[in-house]
Amino acid sequence: MHRSTIKRLLRWALPAVLTGPLLAPLVAPPFVPAARALEVEGQTWFTSPPWKVDFRNYYWYVGQTGAEYYFTITLPEKAGAGLGGLQIQQTRGVDRSFQFAPERTRAFLGLPRREGAAIPVQAEFNNDQRLVTVRFPEPPQPGQTFTVALKPWNNPFQSDTYMFAVQALPAGPNPVPASLGFATMQILDGVRF
Repeated sequence: MHRSTIKRLLRWALPAVLTGPLLAPLVAPPFVPAARALEVEGQTWFTSPPWKVDFRNYYWYVGQTGAEYYFTITLPEKAGAGLGGLQIQQTRGVDRSFQFAPERTRAFLGLPRREGAAIPVQAEFNNDQRLVTVRFPEPPQPGQTFTVALKPWNNPFQSDTYMFAVQALPAGPNPVPASLGFATMQILDGVRF
C-alpha cells in the first residue's frame, strides 16, 4: 500500500478513535458501514478479507482422469463486499503441462460431496502463467461458504507435491487481491501389480 494511501486511511479512521470514549469496548465505529467495500483511489478492498482456502482432491494418482480440484472458501460476515473472483496459480510441481478445462469449471454453495445451489462462473486458463482466473457474475456474499471445482483433463503425469497460490478478488472496480495462502496437492505414482 502506498504511503499516501495509508495516510489517507489514518486521517479517516484516527479521529473517530481519538474522539470516542477511552474505555469503550473494541467495536467498529458506528459510521463504518458493515456491508460496503472499502474503495480507496478507485480500488476496491475487502474490509475483512477471507483468510484461507481449504483444498480437496479425491483422485491422487498420476494421470488419472475424472479428477476435480475443490477450493472451498468462507467469506467473512464483515467482508464488506461479495467475491468478484479468484486467481489460482500453480507455483510448484514438476509437471507444468497438464491442462485445465475452464469451460468445465463450476461453483456451488457448501462443501464437496455436500453441494448446495450452483453459482454461475466464468473461467479462463493461461497455460504460460499456469493461472486459472474465475469470475462470478453473481458474487457470493459475505457469510457464505462456497466451493470452486476446477477440472483438469487429467492429473499431472509426474508424481510430486503440487501447490497453488489462491487470491480472492472483491466485487467492485479495480479489485485488490487478498491472499488465501496455498492449496497443496500430493500426486502419487500408480499402484503396479
